[in-house]
Amino acid sequence: MIDEATRTAVRLRSDDRCEFCLLPQAASLLTFHVDHIVAKQHLDQVVDEPQFLCLACNRCNAYKGTNLSSIDPLGGQIVPLFHPREDRWQDHFLLRDGEIEGLTPSVEQLFVC
Repeated sequence: MIDEATRTAVRLRSDDRCEFCLLPQAASLLTFHVDHIVAKQHLDQVVDEPQFLCLACNRCNAYKGTNLSSIDPLGGQIVPLFHPREDRWQDHFLLRDGEIEGLTPSVEQLFVC
């Protein structure tokens, strides 16, 4: 169970925005999730420290699910999904006319929805 202090730290670090699509919490009627970047089922132990967590809107959290990777639709290779603690958003995404465009295979499948 993630404690309230950790939840607050994750929200403050993210500026109350989804760390995948950058949607502000204030723009959503649904409360964002403090999400394990790597799903608990893939870990030997539950890691609830802020560096292993991110703030995710309902849509991104549901779409990512427990996945760690996807298949690049162009090259067919397995590629890791965007990792908000290890990857820089601007290296993988472009915000153009209110729409997010994936720039790398790591994010192409994240925004199919």
